[in-house]
Amino acid sequence: MEDSLIVSVSGLRGVVGRSLDPTVAATYAVAFAHVLPPGPIVIGRDGRTHGPLLARAITDALVELGRDVLDCGIAATPTVGIVVRDAGAAGGIQISASHNPAEYNGMKLFSAAGRVLPAEAGERVLAGYRALVSQAPTVPSAGHTLAGRRGGVRSVDGTDAHVRLVAATVDVEAIRRVRPRVWIDCGHGAGSRVGLPLLTHLGCEVVAEGGVPDGLFAHAPEPTAENLAGLLPQIVAAGADVGFFQDPDADRLAIATAAGRYIGEEATLALAVEAVLRKTPGPIVVNCSTSGMAAAIASRHGVACDVSKVGEANVVDAMLAVGAVLGGEGNGGVIDPRVVLVRDSCVAMALVLEQMCVAGRLISLESLAGALPRLVMRKTKFDLAPGIGGPALAAALERVASGFPEARVSRLDGLRLDWPTGWLLVRASNTEPIVRLVGEDEDAGRLESCINRAAQALQPRG
Repeated sequence: MEDSLIVSVSGLRGVVGRSLDPTVAATYAVAFAHVLPPGPIVIGRDGRTHGPLLARAITDALVELGRDVLDCGIAATPTVGIVVRDAGAAGGIQISASHNPAEYNGMKLFSAAGRVLPAEAGERVLAGYRALVSQAPTVPSAGHTLAGRRGGVRSVDGTDAHVRLVAATVDVEAIRRVRPRVWIDCGHGAGSRVGLPLLTHLGCEVVAEGGVPDGLFAHAPEPTAENLAGLLPQIVAAGADVGFFQDPDADRLAIATAAGRYIGEEATLALAVEAVLRKTPGPIVVNCSTSGMAAAIASRHGVACDVSKVGEANVVDAMLAVGAVLGGEGNGGVIDPRVVLVRDSCVAMALVLEQMCVAGRLISLESLAGALPRLVMRKTKFDLAPGIGGPALAAALERVASGFPEARVSRLDGLRLDWPTGWLLVRASNTEPIVRLVGEDEDAGRLESCINRAAQALQPRG
């Protein structure tokens, strides 16, 4: 997989110097520009060391096309979305491989609305990219310039706007009265550019780790329990009231308590849902692999929880369709339409801090986490046998479905089975020869049994 370039309707990623190089990045940017309306294009990047190399190639290609470029430099992914929307840009490109290891980089595309590109537009970009690659080994330039002019480049900084928008969603004075002590790992990514100013604006005492956005990751960058275990004692040593962990492009947040207990990424969205619905009741949207905690909280507040396919763009599509007050995914990504239609770790931090600071006193995160619905989740994967794909895989999924006659079946995205106390999602990976199994139940033993039944049904017959 290291030598493979993964190209999809929402962007691309690959190992820099192998599958991804400046020519690939520039060609993809040109394909993107060709489907956009007139107007400038915003470019941002996380802190990875090869970000400047790719940014220069992309900028040069767009300028040659006659596009003006608004350069955010190192910026969080949601910040880039805000700049695209507020500047009236035609679209945007965030140069980031999100939680992938340091040798990777990638490109995430934004529409003029400042959201991740919807699938229909992404398909046109993908088709255009493939057409350009088949035509020539170099990036198209001469002959494609728009209006006979080269574009210009201007630096922009969306940090202040981002901080103001997030702060407007919470009771800032309540947080300032308590002055919680926050330990935060910015992961040597772009999150420090907005996360630290936001926490300072909210009046928090801040202890920061990985605050230099240089891409020199001190640990595997995905904010999972395994990757963060070595950092948890620092929260206790700092005497902090809460620990926050951002991923490199700052669209995901994981959380730990003052005692250094990792409560995980799934809890991030659940806590955000509780914070918003307490003040602004309305429908929410989660994807079909997200914990049922969010749906249970929505039910408590008497509002609907709609379910989308996996993927940020799918969540946003569903949010717009139902007028959701909040949306997100169980990977720690919270989307607040009052700020921007992009997953945002800073929104999540502010909403959690507001719940911790009520009536001039500190409410422990342990207490807040303890009030969440009690569910057990397990995520695993199943390696597909050679030749199991297409019709054979479809037949295997049907065997899984028939093995759960008591469950309600949904084929919105893969196969999802729901029963009164839990659910199971069986979904083929788009990039690897595996099937992912994600399940949740009130009882760990029952969940384990269901996963084993599904895995057995996936075995090839013959």
